[in-house]
Amino acid sequence: MARKEELQRLALPAQNRSLERGIEILRAFRPGAGLLGNSELADRTHLSPATVSRLTQTLVRAGMLDYDHRERAYRLAAPLLSLGQAMRAGSPLLQTAAPLMRATAETLKINVGLATRDRDEMVYLESVRYNRKVSLRNVVAGLRVPIELTSLGRAYLAVVSEAERHAIMAHLRARRSSGWDVLEVDIETAVKSVAIHGYCIASWQPEVVALATPLVFANHPIHVLNVSVAGGGSQAKVEQRLYRPLLKLAELIMSNVV
Repeated sequence: MARKEELQRLALPAQNRSLERGIEILRAFRPGAGLLGNSELADRTHLSPATVSRLTQTLVRAGMLDYDHRERAYRLAAPLLSLGQAMRAGSPLLQTAAPLMRATAETLKINVGLATRDRDEMVYLESVRYNRKVSLRNVVAGLRVPIELTSLGRAYLAVVSEAERHAIMAHLRARRSSGWDVLEVDIETAVKSVAIHGYCIASWQPEVVALATPLVFANHPIHVLNVSVAGGGSQAKVEQRLYRPLLKLAELIMSNVV
């Protein structure tokens, strides 16, 4: 048995546990949580206080975290912002999609977004907003939204492998103790809609209707494109107005990405 486990271990790609744990520390910071102490980081990462203390000290020395002596807590350091900018500037997908998204948004006076999955959330990589309401213009690159509630997330679930979708759904089911039965039906309906029509529709924010379609590439991770309007009428009217521009934009992006 020990020999078998050793062979299995050797067959797996090499992993650096310290690096993985350090990344978990950085992941713990979200909008609204600018300062986090070691105890809060331990709670969020499920790492031991001693491990968190060692990792935060290392991340400070590496320039990834700043330490606030008065608050005795940490915040993300400036170099992380430059990493995000480097990612955006170096993405051939974003370089192709951004101007096409902007042109569509300006022509139709709608919102256009591009996102991909990170664990159980979708992360916006680009967002062009034309909402009349200022409160609805805060969807920017880097914003995270729930995978199970949004058209973005449901369109993503429609094109992953069946095994991966089951694993994600099981995680979401465990996380949501109530209301899952209704959500599961909504997700299944969206998955069928993508298979039949190429897009799905959702309205998880008041007065906002969004349509999304997946972008599946050979050389890039799965991305999802969405369009939305606020206060644009009934869901059926918004769907009739936006599904053609959405699918046309997706086709343009797909045909031009290397």
